[in-house]
Amino acid sequence: MVSLKSPREIDLMKDAGRIVALALREIKKAARPGVSTLHLDAVAERVIREEGAIPAFKGYRGFPANICVSVNEEVVHGIPGERVLCSGDIVSVDVGVKFKGYYGDGAITIPVGTINKERKELLDVAQDALKRAIEKARAGAKLKEVSAAIQDTAESHGFSVVRKYVGHGIGRKMHEEPQVPNFVDESFKLDLTLKPGMTLAIEPMVNVGTFDVKVKKNGWTVVTADGKPSAHFEHTIAVTEDGAEVLTSL
Repeated sequence: MVSLKSPREIDLMKDAGRIVALALREIKKAARPGVSTLHLDAVAERVIREEGAIPAFKGYRGFPANICVSVNEEVVHGIPGERVLCSGDIVSVDVGVKFKGYYGDGAITIPVGTINKERKELLDVAQDALKRAIEKARAGAKLKEVSAAIQDTAESHGFSVVRKYVGHGIGRKMHEEPQVPNFVDESFKLDLTLKPGMTLAIEPMVNVGTFDVKVKKNGWTVVTADGKPSAHFEHTIAVTEDGAEVLTSL
């Protein structure tokens, strides 16, 4: 069942989204060669708690860290640790926040130092896929239009979109209905009509090579099956009569 949020609820989600954006902004500043992924986790926790919020991922289904940090071929759910970032890396950072009973969720992929042409194009395309999907998320549109925008943007540049992991509804829970796939597949409820008050976390995961992925032995970190780089961008949005309102805008 898809939950429609009141204007008051959306205002509360804006507060959570603002904290997500603030954390991502500080992480982006900190993501430099020589910095560990654990340091990025500490930066995020400091910002989130200073704002009076709770890191939503810590302990969620047993996840051991405050944020997800995924480097290069890691797609999502990377666990922060002692790994040190190097120039040429790309690092995807996913931040979830709970504030006054409501959730915000956002992600960016950050270039570390100087990255090569292929990785720069990957980041540009993944970010553009999110932008185009948000443009489709208007009242009266079908969910299929959002999914198709992501898939078409990625594949038109020779990249692929991950099939195993998808976006989601969000609000009083981190994961609500509906699922928001980054590709068109009729096994999802893609004929769903978007309505004002729907709140969604749209999150393209775009790969240089195959869309196939696997999970590392730690049971969390998802990597590309062929070891090629992946990029992840995400915004929490609210559907309105006038289009989508981004609640996690940087």
